Amino acid sequence: NQFARDAELQFRIVARRNRLLGEWAAEKMGLTPEEADAYAKSVVQADFEEIGDEDVIRKLLGDLLSAGVEVTDVDVRSALDAKSVEARRQFIEGV
Repeated sequence: NQFARDAELQFRIVARRNRLLGEWAAEKMGLTPEEADAYAKSVVQADFEEIGDEDVIRKLLGDLLSAGVEVTDVDVRSALDAKSVEARRQFIEGV
């Protein structure tokens, strides 16, 4: 039971992180609130393509560059790390 709870918690934290990443990228791209919400959801969905974070990083990097935002792989990975911390904090605080 503990393993299942831990796995579900980790899944929820990663989904929250991906949503936060989507919101971060949407802001950089200048999307409207409605577009930003839809984009954040699409980032969460992108994580189901393959195991690990590379699918999400690839999506964000491609979308940001296509939108004319100057961003590097390192920028996206740094944001991923920062949003991981924020997602964990939100779960601990019950946000």
